[in-house]
Amino acid sequence: MERIVECVPNYSEGNNKETIEKIVDCFRGKEGVKLLDYSSDKDHNRTVVTLVGEPEKVKDAVIASVKVALEKIDLRSHKGEHPRMGATDVIPFIPIKNFTIEESVALSKEVGTEIGKLGIPVFLYERSATATHRENLANIRKGQFEGLKEKLKLEEWQSDFGPKAPHESFGAVAVGARMPLVAFNVNLNTSDITIADAIAKKVRHIGGGLRYVKGMGVYLKERNIVQVSMNLTDYTKTSIYRALETVRFEAKRYGISIIGTEIIGLVPQKALIDSVEYYMGIENFSIDQILENKLAE
Repeated sequence: MERIVECVPNYSEGNNKETIEKIVDCFRGKEGVKLLDYSSDKDHNRTVVTLVGEPEKVKDAVIASVKVALEKIDLRSHKGEHPRMGATDVIPFIPIKNFTIEESVALSKEVGTEIGKLGIPVFLYERSATATHRENLANIRKGQFEGLKEKLKLEEWQSDFGPKAPHESFGAVAVGARMPLVAFNVNLNTSDITIADAIAKKVRHIGGGLRYVKGMGVYLKERNIVQVSMNLTDYTKTSIYRALETVRFEAKRYGISIIGTEIIGLVPQKALIDSVEYYMGIENFSIDQILENKLAE
């Protein structure tokens, strides 16, 4: 493939395996598309898919998956810990090879146009946003599915494509272009969601924390613990280890500790290497010292 774009669509279903597999089938065995990863979380009630491929082929596959979500997911009966406003909640495009961020923006608008024709309101976000107050996904998603009807009545929250009212079962979707991010969660040894919320507010940029961190508190019912769920929107400027140590620092005031972490979806190798260098105190390390990288050459 000469030109490669990555896409990481999120679907508001983490329990129904039949529906999840039907969505993922839109990306399996498709010419010009490579399914890299997909993961589902029952507490979040959400599935995240990662794929790469030729821009036009990725576009067709993503639109096909939205049609499945439209048919199979009804947000009127949806419950989960992760905020959501649509059956397909967010569709980001990320430039990878011989494909620019500007071309990713153009692709997001093409996809948004097609989804709008399905009777689904579409908001453009991040680099594709049509106004500064629409750049942050959290602003667009605020009020979630239940608040969409009233939100779309406001002039500043009119949809970019599609109808000016939410689809009754699907809701709405955010489509945009962005650079690679790391979805990183930190689990705490408490079930008190107010503590996770308080820590998330301290860590995330909007609360005065780390510049390239978005975060929220989440209760994991199956484990009866809470986590600080984060997106690191530029891991080269806000590293995984810095986000982790900031959560650890803030947790101490509540007398709690970290019991585990998780990465959702795929992660750039360099993001992990940076943390290994930090925790091991490795001096003058190079990625050329990694055996698999040498073999790949």
